[in-house]
Amino acid sequence: MKRALSLAAATLMVTCAANAQSYPSESVTLVVPYGPGGASDLAGRALAESAREFLGEPITVVNQPGSGGMTGARDVSRADPDGYTLLLARVGMALSPAVNTNSSVDWDEYTFLSPLEATPMILAVAEDSPYESVEELLEGIENDPGAMTYAASGATAIDGFTVQALLADVGLDPLTAATLVPYRGGGELATSLLGGHVDFLAIAAGSLMPHIESGDMRPLMVYSTERMESLPDVPTAEELGYELAGQVIGWSALYGPPDLPEEVVNTWDEVMEQVAESDSWLRRAQDRGSVSTIGSVDMATYAEEQYEFYRGLAEEFGYLD
Repeated sequence: MKRALSLAAATLMVTCAANAQSYPSESVTLVVPYGPGGASDLAGRALAESAREFLGEPITVVNQPGSGGMTGARDVSRADPDGYTLLLARVGMALSPAVNTNSSVDWDEYTFLSPLEATPMILAVAEDSPYESVEELLEGIENDPGAMTYAASGATAIDGFTVQALLADVGLDPLTAATLVPYRGGGELATSLLGGHVDFLAIAAGSLMPHIESGDMRPLMVYSTERMESLPDVPTAEELGYELAGQVIGWSALYGPPDLPEEVVNTWDEVMEQVAESDSWLRRAQDRGSVSTIGSVDMATYAEEQYEFYRGLAEEFGYLD
């Protein structure tokens, strides 16, 4: 009897070990909760390409835009916690719940797998704009309140706060000094400036760098902790003394549904350690003006800090009572 029980226990242990090591056994879906062509889409596709060889299974990128990224985020948060549906998270996953008391997903309703990258934002105008510096642009805004327009995906989206924080820093009304014109996704935002439909914008570097490099756009300032290597002559918001704007930065992370099994989390820990050293990942991050942050922060702690920062801005700007 004891021998039979021992054999049964040994068989159970082997079976559990096999099951623990069976992930992944099929393709993993990576939901990008924004449209194609923007910073999140570029980051998601770069991750899918770089992580595939270390994961051992294909990673299929699915764009699922809507509600400022929260449609895709909500669906991932409600997906089966088996590791086969993951989220290319952006700053909006912390920002949206901070500014919307009725958000469909709170900032902490995920399994936080890894930070991915910091994505500098760039304040830019068209190449033929009369404004050569941030100071000149702000002077133009102040001289004709409400007349100048900027493109953003929403007033309380990251690319709305980039401009509003800057306006607040110089004592202008963040909601009325310049007029927001809404568009969806980084591709549409960039096109709006190229087409002369708006006067300026401040969005993710990945969506603007090709146009800056071609000479079609003029960068005035970078929202980043340090100057971008590809734009060494463009000052940062912090350098110029803009306190709130200096704290605004885009980022990407890898999230999963709540309560992912330990074996899934451990698998992605190992995969991300290898991605962090991958030439493909690092090269593509540099190409889109981003900085890899894999392993640099505890993602759950950082997400909470970001939530608190944007909640403070929302209260200061009057979006929350």
